[in-house]
Order: sequence, then structure tokens, then C-alpha cells
Amino acid sequence: MIKFIRLFFLFIDFIFLLGFVAYSQQNKKKFKTCRAVIHRPDGNEIPFTMLVSTDNEKPVWIIRNAAEHIELKNIRRAGDTLIAIFPVFESQFHLSVKEKDVWKGFWYKGAVNGLNTQALSIFANQGFRFKQNPGKPNHIISGRWSVTFTRDNNTTRPAVAEFIQQGNKLTGTFLNPSGDYRYLEGIVSGDSLMLSTFDGSHAYSFRAVIDNDQQISGGLYCSGTAHKEKWSAFKNADAKLPADNSVLAIHENAEHLNFSFPDLEGKMVSITDSRFKNKVVIIQLMGSWCPNCMDETAYLSDFYVKNRSKGIEMIGLAYEYSTDRERSKKSVQKFRDRFDVKYPLLITGVTSGDSLRTEKTLPQLNKIESFPTTIFIDKSGKVRKIHTGFNGPATGAHYEEEKKSFNEYADALLNEK
Repeated sequence: MIKFIRLFFLFIDFIFLLGFVAYSQQNKKKFKTCRAVIHRPDGNEIPFTMLVSTDNEKPVWIIRNAAEHIELKNIRRAGDTLIAIFPVFESQFHLSVKEKDVWKGFWYKGAVNGLNTQALSIFANQGFRFKQNPGKPNHIISGRWSVTFTRDNNTTRPAVAEFIQQGNKLTGTFLNPSGDYRYLEGIVSGDSLMLSTFDGSHAYSFRAVIDNDQQISGGLYCSGTAHKEKWSAFKNADAKLPADNSVLAIHENAEHLNFSFPDLEGKMVSITDSRFKNKVVIIQLMGSWCPNCMDETAYLSDFYVKNRSKGIEMIGLAYEYSTDRERSKKSVQKFRDRFDVKYPLLITGVTSGDSLRTEKTLPQLNKIESFPTTIFIDKSGKVRKIHTGFNGPATGAHYEEEKKSFNEYADALLNEK
């Protein structure tokens, strides 16, 4: 009991420390910047930034990655533990006060085999992400870079990096064939590059040595609990991703898709239903665990509301971590609510990692390689285009080009007689 009382008052002290001050006549909250760290078993850490305040005496936490702000409102107390639920993904924090200005606990994330668990600390008295006093940068690396990632088995994969550096501050992202690594934030200190992101699903950190304004070497990329890859890069204003030779396509002897899956209310929805006849139909292959799918869904939800009256229909096919329908329904429901999705989201009942996911759900296609994937169907029901990946808002001009291309192709199908 004495221990609980001590922890309770530490909790009150911490909340008071992070308490907000309302700006007069503007009703704005003042947030305290805190340093959060995911502790991997191999000793590599993934830091990120937390903005913490209160609203009507309730804690409000925001995860910040450069221009992205993810607000956590669903925070409750269970004994001496605070539990914070993410608005998207099967993701939550369990944290307790261990000493003044320090919370410790765990980040729980949904996975194929249940939950992944990683140790987590939040430091209220550390307002920096990597270093409190970074050294003067020796190089400016703003621009476009050709990147090579090297796996543990020495196979390589290409990517393109785009960085924006302002003094010590560094932001940017990496683009690959399936999308992008979303909003990265970090610093340049001396000859060192440090970047990270955390959104409730992605937990990435990047470190490297900047040899000069044209060359980066000795890079280490850490993802999640244990994944690691080496990386290097050279500056290249014309850097491009190679053509994908494993493009998803419909089989030569097939023109139409044929599927039926239940929506979140359990009602069967089929591509052959009358609501989809003589319409341009866009099929989204997605998962509620997928951050790039999150970016795409935010765009598609808005696009659908604006274009449904023109003859556009959409269907989302969800490939989840589990075949447990209730678990999948709960996760996809969060996704639907977060982005106010008006088109049907269907649960395929097949996991994203199932090697037979294509044969079990869309046997007319050759192979579903990655998520998200978007399928365009014309008014006659024929598959006309399949697009893999999505460049989200963190990619800047690439995002604008993604939207432009999407809009133009949808309009072209609508204008066909």
C-alpha cells in the first residue's frame, strides 16, 4: 500500500510537471517535449519525440515525427500503470512512474503470433531526440540520394532517400517500390547522421557516417524488435527506383475479378453486386497493420466522398495478421473510424503473410507481393490497371504526383463510354 501511494504521488507530480497552461482567449494547450526510447534486446535504441499535456485534467500525448502528429486520447489508468491506446493499429503503451521524470514500461504491438513486446522509457526532462547538444554539422546533405540496403545474407535492395537539412535538424524519408518510410526526423552532428520514426507500427532508426557532401557510408538501419540492415548512399539528383519485374497482373485468360467477403457487420459483399455494375471500381488491397495503407486510406476516403456521385465505387480488402475474425474486425473497425471510411472494408479471412493469399482470395491474379496495392476496374468490369505501393504525404512532390496520376486515371475511366 505504501508503495502504491508513493507511486501515485509520483504520478501526480509527473502530471503536474507536464500540466498545460491555457493561452488566454485561445484555449490552446501547452505541451512539454519529452524523449521516448524503445529499447531493443540487441542494445540498439529507437528514439522518438513525445509531446505531453492535459485536457480537462486528462493526459494528452502526441507522437511527433517531423510534420506528423499522432494524438493519443484514449489513455486510462489501471492501478499504477497508464495504458495508452493508439487510434490506428493494434498498438498500446503500458507505463508506470519508476523515478522522478521517468516513465518505464512496454510497447505492445499486434503481430502474427499475438503481441510483440518491447521495453519503453519516457524521459520528461529530456527535450531532445538524439543529442541534447549536437556538434556543428560538417556537411549539408539536403537532396536526393541513391541508397543500397544490405541484408544479413548479403543480398541488396535499392531505395531512394530525400533529405532536408537545416543546420543540425534533418528530416526526410526513404522511398522503395512498395511505398515510403514515412516521416523521419533527426539530426546531423559532426560527420554523423541520425534519423528515426515511430507511428505505433513502424519503429525505425537510421545511423550513418557522412563521408562528404556526396557520399554516406557505414549505415545501420534498425526496424522493430530485431531487424537490421547495413546501408550506404551517394548523392544523385536523378536517382530512381528500378522497374519492378514482379508486377502483379491478372492472368492472361481472365479479365474480371470474382470475390465475396464479409464486411464489418458480417454482410457478404461481392464485386458482382448491383451497386458496382456500370461503375468504375477501385479495389484497395490493404491491412490495418500497414502504415502506408494508412496514408493511402486517408487519401482514398476523401477521394471517394468527392467522386462517388460521378460513378466511382471502392472496396477495401483487408489482409490481417490473424484469421480470428473478431480480432481482425476490431482492428479494421479502428481503421474505418479513424479515417471515416464510407466504402466497404471487407475481411478476407486470409493473413497478410499467407503464401497462398492470392490463390485463396483473388485467384485471377498472379501474385500479391505487397500492401497497399490498388486495382482499377472499368465500367464493364474488366481489370485495367494494377498499382503497387503508395507514396504518402511524407514524400512531398512524390505524393502530389501519386494523387495526380490516380485522379487522372480514374477520370479517364469515368469518361469512357
